[in-house]
Amino acid sequence: MDTRQFSTQIRKIILERSYAAHVGHIGSGLSVADIMALLYASVLCIHTPQDPDRDRFVLSKGHAALALYAALYLRGWITEEDLHSFGTEFTLLGVHPEHKVMGIDFCTGSLGQGLTYGAGCALAARMQRSLRRTFVLMSDAECNEGSVWEAAMFSAQNKLSNLIVFLDLNGQQAMGYTSDIINLSPMSAYWRTFGWDVHEVDGHDIPAMEKIVSDLNVSSGPPHIILANTTFGKGVSFMEKQIKWHYLPLSDNEYQQACAEVENKR
Repeated sequence: MDTRQFSTQIRKIILERSYAAHVGHIGSGLSVADIMALLYASVLCIHTPQDPDRDRFVLSKGHAALALYAALYLRGWITEEDLHSFGTEFTLLGVHPEHKVMGIDFCTGSLGQGLTYGAGCALAARMQRSLRRTFVLMSDAECNEGSVWEAAMFSAQNKLSNLIVFLDLNGQQAMGYTSDIINLSPMSAYWRTFGWDVHEVDGHDIPAMEKIVSDLNVSSGPPHIILANTTFGKGVSFMEKQIKWHYLPLSDNEYQQACAEVENKR
């Protein structure tokens, strides 16, 4: 399965499972589907989830967990039964990821904490003389949190070149547009000031993102951040750039329309 097919399957699973469980966070998952496809179909060096030298991945925006579960399922690390348990009683597959799930290293959901985990992972790899890389997927709204900038300073100070962050720049959060809540535009200026290697890209252009990752120097120099400009709810016309799809579940008619649009764009 190529990366484009992988991303389509992630979107379909997000719609199917969120509809079945009657839960929201749909737009957030669709926003990062192409980034998740790039990582899990192409970039991450993970032969098995138990390999100590595997690349590490931290989903800092934990509310997009369904996109991660979809990727884990497509890689064969969780079963169809596991996937179908999403949002049900006693499941390990909740709205935010749990480290007890195969392929998930960290519980996340308290926004602003994922980069701290990533910095620790990257530093540990260096101390252990491991070539493994650490990838973190954050949301732009998380940059409202002071812990993000503490971790950013720490990572730059220690030249954690094996740390690669994807920042999902969809411009939205639960209660509004990020520019109306705390405006951090242009985001690139902040990260450059903090000493990071900064790249900007269309977050739905998988080949362009792959090229950036392949060209990164992960053995020396500063940590890296890829500012991925995305569309919230990407792939479903009535969800795109609509705040309410941060938390609303799908009705029957909305589900049918969303599935048809994702399938047609395949």
